[in-house]
Amino acid sequence: MHTTSFSLHRGTLTAVFVALGVLLAPALAIPLGVMKAFPVQHAINVLLAVLLGTRYAVTGAFLISTLRLLMATATPLAYPGSMVGAFLAGVIYRRTRSVIWAAAGEVVGTGVIGGLLAYPIAHFVMGSGAAAIAFVVPFAVSSASGALIALALLPVLRRIPHTR
Repeated sequence: MHTTSFSLHRGTLTAVFVALGVLLAPALAIPLGVMKAFPVQHAINVLLAVLLGTRYAVTGAFLISTLRLLMATATPLAYPGSMVGAFLAGVIYRRTRSVIWAAAGEVVGTGVIGGLLAYPIAHFVMGSGAAAIAFVVPFAVSSASGALIALALLPVLRRIPHTR
């Protein structure tokens, strides 16, 4: 029997989280001046990083961003923050086994690194004249609120069989 590194259970669970992210993100958006915070995306990043691992968290972030972009409920700025945050949350959780540090990784990855990476996308792709630092605060607020949601949900989700 051929085995792969893909798990049907983990893939299915990732798909469920992606569906939730696509459906709930626009409904739970928080206005932040000219931008909106989407804490659901960041909560899902942390949940996937802790429950399933880095690969599934980054894949989920990419799929949610892509589907939301195709549905016109997101901009290309959804990619840098969500994917870097998911990656950092997953890597930090794998090394520390601490959900607090995973949540911090999401905030640093999305808020700081993703916020700075958003500048060239906004400038060259979207034609925005915003300063490089202009994305850091809204991205940090969005990711911090999502990380807090994930921290509240993790104890409940860990009680469900097959999500540990």
